[in-house]
Amino acid sequence: MPKLKIAPSILASDFGRLGEEIETCIDAGADWIHVDVMDGHFTSNITIGPPVVASLRKYSTVPLDVHLMITDPDEYVADFANAGADLISFHVEAVKHPLRTIEKIRDLGCQVGIVLNPATPEDAIEYLAEHVDLALVMTVNPGFGGQAFIPDMLRKIRSVRAMMGDKDVEVDGGIDATTARDAIEAGANVLVAGSYIFGHDSYLEAIDTLKALGE
Repeated sequence: MPKLKIAPSILASDFGRLGEEIETCIDAGADWIHVDVMDGHFTSNITIGPPVVASLRKYSTVPLDVHLMITDPDEYVADFANAGADLISFHVEAVKHPLRTIEKIRDLGCQVGIVLNPATPEDAIEYLAEHVDLALVMTVNPGFGGQAFIPDMLRKIRSVRAMMGDKDVEVDGGIDATTARDAIEAGANVLVAGSYIFGHDSYLEAIDTLKALGE
């Protein structure tokens, strides 16, 4: 399995000092910075757009992992790539022709991830596994931070790991020291953690705790 990576989700950070929050996470050992983009249509929440990602780029010395929870990713992937995204993930539920979207993101010079909502069966992405760099299994229903991990997703993580081989398998939602261990055992190697890191007294301690689970 590939190396364990920790990707703090800025959705749970202090938006009034995003640059400082990102730098603190990176100093604490974050491997990626996870950016949740919501449009108020695919999800019931609205977060940030390309201009904010461009601002974050100035503070991040690690890859920006941009997760598009939006209804029409094809219309916006160029904007996020130009803003400085290193990896762009989109939901298989949001597009009619995912291979076309994958090709578009690659042509923009970014790595590509495909995302599954909890209710979407894993066979929806089986034919896409060879075409992407990462598969993201949502372990909560998308839209808001601070939700509880859905245990039934562990079976899906195992299935997706089998599809992805030695590529990255990411999990997003309800990750803490307990659920992270279960997710890693099931085959996840990229942990998105929001409330667990940003709600901790020490980002360093939180990230070290998660990293230790992969040793």
